[in-house]
Amino acid sequence: MEDLNERLFLQHEADLLLEIITNRRDVRGNRFTDETIEEEKISQILEAAVNAPSVGFSQPWQFVIIKSKEIKEQVKSTFNTENEKASKLFKDEKQQEYNRLKLEGIFEAPLNIAIFYAGSDKPILGQTSMAEVGMYSVVCAIQNMWLMARALNIGMGWVSIIDPEKVKQILKAPKDNKLIGYFCLGYTNGFLQQPELELLKWENRKKLSELIFNETY
Repeated sequence: MEDLNERLFLQHEADLLLEIITNRRDVRGNRFTDETIEEEKISQILEAAVNAPSVGFSQPWQFVIIKSKEIKEQVKSTFNTENEKASKLFKDEKQQEYNRLKLEGIFEAPLNIAIFYAGSDKPILGQTSMAEVGMYSVVCAIQNMWLMARALNIGMGWVSIIDPEKVKQILKAPKDNKLIGYFCLGYTNGFLQQPELELLKWENRKKLSELIFNETY
């Protein structure tokens, strides 16, 4: 006989989940405070991560917890290098807007977490046709972390303007591991009502009706 979970959720709980989702924000360094995150809350965030779906129950995620100033300095160095390169890709007014943006919080956030995909050298159920779904599973874990962090009123920001191979070297990651994301976490002085890039009109929000297709494109 199957061991079924009898837990059913109520509408107000579904409404609360949607509220957490719609109030999640990518938090930058100008929002973090220096308040330390309690260890039990870090554990809650990681517990949410490891309960994410993973194709073939592969659980291919690994987390490096970073509080060391020395390591942060090395990561910030690779950000500075990559950020300078990125700035040159934008032109005129857009470049000026880019240079005004605060795009990370490596020093300001009390906690940094690097998240890796650790693959397998044997076939994994469900990944034999689309191997990349193993990495997508890690992204599911990241989303779980982000939602739990927001539910705990902790800010979280994704730093993607870094050299992944250099960060791997800094963190002494295994050769075959792949860096999926580098994140800054900490308490904040407030969450914005809308995503910052939407407020700044860097990009416009897409309408749901523009994204849904029935049966075929």
